[in-house]
Amino acid sequence: MSKEKDEDCCSGNEMSGIAMKACCRIEAVATVDERGQLVLPKDLREKAGLKAGDKLAIMVMEKEGSSCCFFMIKTDELSGMVKDFLGPVMKDIM
Repeated sequence: MSKEKDEDCCSGNEMSGIAMKACCRIEAVATVDERGQLVLPKDLREKAGLKAGDKLAIMVMEKEGSSCCFFMIKTDELSGMVKDFLGPVMKDIM
C-alpha cells in the first residue's frame, strides 16, 4: 500500500495542515443506534452550549469516494461566518 492510502482523510494538507491539527482533538465518542441516531454526550453539549432544538450544520469530507470525516457547526455560528466573509465582498460590489 502506498503512504497516501495509509493516511486518514483528516491528515496533512486536506485539512489546511497545521491550523486544523492545532485546533482539533477528539472531544467525545458517540455511538449510532439502530435508528441511525446518535447522542452527543452531556458534557460536550454543555461545553458547546447546545440545547434541545438547536440546529447543527454537518460538513463532510470525502476520500476515494467515501465520506470519512464529519464536522458540525452551530447554524448560528455558520451564518455569522458567512456574513463576516460576504459582508466585505458585498460592500465592494455595491
